[in-house]
Amino acid sequence: MQILNVGAATGASTEMLQGFGKVSSLEYDQPCVDFCRDVLKLDVIQGSITSLPYADACFDLVCAFDVVEHVEDDQKAVDELLRVCKPGGIVYVTVPAFMSLWSDHDVVNLHYRRYRKARLLALFSQGNLRRTTYFNTLLFPPIWLARRLGGWLKPRDTSPKPDNEWMQHPITNFLFGFIFSMERPLLRLLNMPFGVSLAVIWRKEDKKILKVANER
Repeated sequence: MQILNVGAATGASTEMLQGFGKVSSLEYDQPCVDFCRDVLKLDVIQGSITSLPYADACFDLVCAFDVVEHVEDDQKAVDELLRVCKPGGIVYVTVPAFMSLWSDHDVVNLHYRRYRKARLLALFSQGNLRRTTYFNTLLFPPIWLARRLGGWLKPRDTSPKPDNEWMQHPITNFLFGFIFSMERPLLRLLNMPFGVSLAVIWRKEDKKILKVANER
């Protein structure tokens, strides 16, 4: 497959996607681009999701993992993902979910919003929904509680800090990683009704196939 990874960050998602096809990667942040090129030796270009430097309909799979929430004009961002996707191809998007989880983590990471399912699906057109599900569900209760307590107890004179600042210890990182991985078998069977994050898998409309179907 011809795959586009929009928002490659520090390269982990690109390395994962390489197991499924030929990956083209784009990242907005220049230091991340430099890291991917210099350290990981990945071919990553600098660019914006709202103006993708690719021709129409040139990728079988277009991915944007936790990118759309960083863009003020999220409709333009999704339109660009659909534009570069081939007819019949897949657009795969993940975003943070539920404004009730909004915290300093979102502020530090320059998020414009968190999403509910209906808000994200309203951005899509030109095709059919393949799947949508919340995920990171098992950790939703403690994360919700931690963010609410953090907001209530935080001194007013302290600057915003991301969640992962206190998750750097190997034991903590392993524990949360283990809990997160427990969802994999569940996600093969069902869609989660809530979670810290939200995923949408969308198939772009193939007009040739649609025309044949209508004629029949």
